[in-house]
Amino acid sequence: MDFRLKVFYTVALRLNFTKAATELYISQPAVSKHIQELEETYKTKLFERNGSKIALTPAGEILLKHTKNIFEVYREIDFDMSFFSKERQGLLRLGASTTISQYVISPVLAGFHQKQQNIKVNLLNGNTEQIENALINKEIEIGIVEGQSKNQSIKYIPFLKDELVLVCNSKNPLVQQSKISLDDLKAMKFITRERGSGTLEVIEFALKQVGLKITDLQIEMQLGSTESIKSYLFNSDCLAFMSIHAVSKELTNNELMVLDVENLEIERYFYIITLLGKSDALSELFIQNIGDHYNLKL
Repeated sequence: MDFRLKVFYTVALRLNFTKAATELYISQPAVSKHIQELEETYKTKLFERNGSKIALTPAGEILLKHTKNIFEVYREIDFDMSFFSKERQGLLRLGASTTISQYVISPVLAGFHQKQQNIKVNLLNGNTEQIENALINKEIEIGIVEGQSKNQSIKYIPFLKDELVLVCNSKNPLVQQSKISLDDLKAMKFITRERGSGTLEVIEFALKQVGLKITDLQIEMQLGSTESIKSYLFNSDCLAFMSIHAVSKELTNNELMVLDVENLEIERYFYIITLLGKSDALSELFIQNIGDHYNLKL
């Protein structure tokens, strides 16, 4: 494999020579030298430089597209050829949305590593929209996401049911109420995830089914992670709809309490996502491992 292409690919993804040098364990002058050699080889600029910022040129965009395809082939070669040495080897690039990466996927990864110790897994964390984009851009082979949206270029495999529950600090006076009505929700203060979050998308869809919009709620703040929402709840009288998987420990410890909302149930599935029509042996092996972990036929 031409190492210069690996350097180019890293710079193209990070759009930063310093970050690429750190990631590749080489000096920044070495990164610049490799890029310069490629530009001399192809007799064209690959990056536009504007002060400290860089951007891909049209030629750079085309080279990035081909480089992704080349690395994908190399990755499949490494895994397929390792079959003959009886020690499966390779690299799997996995992406998981925030709730899943924090509360669901770790036991699966641990079990997979015990069986396949020579397969390296890189895990990208982000919201559902970011993980889907990473899959489409071939930055990962498999994603695991929550959400209602369906991209037509992506195959969605449901594998685990989840429930979103309304929770608050256990000291909140609302815990004394046996039921919360839909109208009551309009008078309460909420913390939600950011735009692009699969959790927020599911909440909006569920509220729409009962005649409510997210704008009917008093949103005090939008936060970028489930952990930050939980910390906020511990220190406020706000409420939040959260995955039962994300708050199980806090419910057991009586730090958070579930409020029962009349005529509102929010259920969803977590999905394994791959590019439609695209499959490789290593990805299939990992998906099979998820199925084994949850006793499912995937």
